[in-house]
Amino acid sequence: MYAPHSQQLAYAPTPYSYTPTSNLSVTINPDEEVTLSANAAERDLYESLAEIYSIVTTLDALERAYLKDSIPEGEYTETCNRLLKQYKSNLADETVSKAFGDLESFKLEWNMEVPRAIERLKLGLPATIEAPTTRSAAQNQGSAAAATHIVAASENFITLFDAIKMNMLSKDTLHPILVETIQAVNKVTDTDFDSKGKIVQWLITLNQMRAAEELSLEQARELQFDMNQAYDGFKSTLG
Repeated sequence: MYAPHSQQLAYAPTPYSYTPTSNLSVTINPDEEVTLSANAAERDLYESLAEIYSIVTTLDALERAYLKDSIPEGEYTETCNRLLKQYKSNLADETVSKAFGDLESFKLEWNMEVPRAIERLKLGLPATIEAPTTRSAAQNQGSAAAATHIVAASENFITLFDAIKMNMLSKDTLHPILVETIQAVNKVTDTDFDSKGKIVQWLITLNQMRAAEELSLEQARELQFDMNQAYDGFKSTLG
């Protein structure tokens, strides 16, 4: 039965809640500025993570603008390349990279809805380089520059094969060669030849590795096999 002289609680307690008492006192000065970092190193870390967050959200907006034809290709490519370099530069710091974790966990932690940025960061190349427009590729067909682009593409394939044979399997060796290869190939043809997609898949694989990290011998054999098929597919488009 209700006791008329008992003090009524100001809120409805749950089985796991506690009853506040009047003895509690404020231990934080409400006028004091709250800082996230205790020293310069922590402040630099938080600033780097904040910059990464900004880069990812900006990149997603850029990708949306490009898909809507709201930005010229040249401006898109330049901006995308700059954002990708800034992203990689921030993660080159081991402390930042450790706190960052990986792209998926970072996205979940900060509740980010940036699917286009995620795909672009996984590949590490602007859309204009990954898959050029039919018009830009066709402009090179039959031109005096076509032979130069064919030679450049072939040389990049051969350079890649040589690197694999010499067990130069680190990301910072193979990734730049693959980037140059796909760029040269796309300047020659926009045809989706046999195993061309393998080049993009390996770019994604390498882009997710650390700079000094190396492919295993098994991965190297798979890369060699896939790139041999891609090279044969490329040559078949030349007629």
